[in-house]
Amino acid sequence: MLHPWHDVTPGEDLPMVFNAIVEIPTGANIKYELDKRTGLLRMDRVLYSAVYYPANYGFIPQTYAEDDDPLDVLVLCQESLAPMTLVTARAIGLMTMIDSGKKDHKILAVAVGDPEFNSFREADELPPHRLQMLRRFFQDYKYLEGKAVEVDEFQPAATTSPIIEDSLQRYSYLRRKGFRS
Repeated sequence: MLHPWHDVTPGEDLPMVFNAIVEIPTGANIKYELDKRTGLLRMDRVLYSAVYYPANYGFIPQTYAEDDDPLDVLVLCQESLAPMTLVTARAIGLMTMIDSGKKDHKILAVAVGDPEFNSFREADELPPHRLQMLRRFFQDYKYLEGKAVEVDEFQPAATTSPIIEDSLQRYSYLRRKGFRS
């Protein structure tokens, strides 16, 4: 069985264009998360607040971010993508959260195969309300769990390159040392 984190290539046009694997479709209120050991999706929880994911949410394979998980990506697409869908995405911005004291980067991307979104190159080209919705979701979704998070403003596409490259290098280093989870 193919492990989506370890066995799927992150892509050939890194760092700006990459493969993303969807864990949570747009509109869901269930937090699915890749089980690092098995490669299956695990239901983490139903969100405690009356909110839903405002974009397809997943990760870039073969990355290891500062929060000890694969690097998160929000993929804008006019359709809700099924969990475990592999999608070619292009980075257009970066939003960073502080969650439990750790930086939790979210790459904002567009689905390359979606003509409604694939012309966007920068987050600030999107309607301001879309960016406010995305940011507000992450400010609010853990509130009723009694957890506080800090959410920064969206940064330009160029800020994603060092984050993606660092996560790829961190994964490669840990994998060479026998990292398997």
